Amino acid sequence: MTNIDKNPTGSFCWIELHTSDQNAAKTFYGSLFGWEANDGPIGPNDFYTVFKLQGREAAAGFTLRPDERSRGVPPHWEIYVTVESADAAVAKARQLGGEVLGPEPFDVMDAGRMAILHDPTGAVFCVWQAKKSTGIRIAGVHGALCWADLSTPDVKRASDFYSGLFGWQVITDPKDPSGYLHIKNGEHFIGGIPPASYRQPGVPPHWMAYFQVDDVDASASKAKEMGAKLYLPPMSMEGVGRFSVIADPQGAAFAIFKSAR
Repeated sequence: MTNIDKNPTGSFCWIELHTSDQNAAKTFYGSLFGWEANDGPIGPNDFYTVFKLQGREAAAGFTLRPDERSRGVPPHWEIYVTVESADAAVAKARQLGGEVLGPEPFDVMDAGRMAILHDPTGAVFCVWQAKKSTGIRIAGVHGALCWADLSTPDVKRASDFYSGLFGWQVITDPKDPSGYLHIKNGEHFIGGIPPASYRQPGVPPHWMAYFQVDDVDASASKAKEMGAKLYLPPMSMEGVGRFSVIADPQGAAFAIFKSAR
């Protein structure tokens, strides 16, 4: 287990579920990952659920907002990246061809300052300028975020955008002939970009969150028993690990992973 007290700039620092059934989601992820749900009010009839592992923040979730529902946005996971300044990140994203969704950068009480954007290829993400809340505070255990993949139809344009915005290195592995690109933030590999040819037709560009599990097959089986759909049954990549892609009972997609190392 790794306790996190501050997420480095450019790292994935928070993961947030937008769902059509918040109570059902709490039950599903609590059983699958051992998350403890902590609810806080965010309106007359709405609440924000912070999921904790071993008493430390791991993820969050809330019910799809009316504006999301009106636009037909399906249940999904949204990923956040730490920045020094949300306002500066938005200005730079615009210069690089990104767009702001909704309001300009805004304060989340005294927790931090954020903005919701999409990259030039259409994938949505958030930037987070931490104040009182750094975001995720635990790693390296069952149920913790461990990786993220970007699914995009224009790998080159997306790579240039994120490299310019966050200073990420987007690099190939000479030992990997697939064309998969690895995202390196500073000294740490944090995610990747599969070749566009791997994309499913009709699926919009998106970020896919990976959660670490102790046993991929057991977790996938458990998820299926609870009403989830396996988009990709458990499979192994030699020298990398075993993983599976799952849609929870409300339809939000995510992946589970166990490293071969």
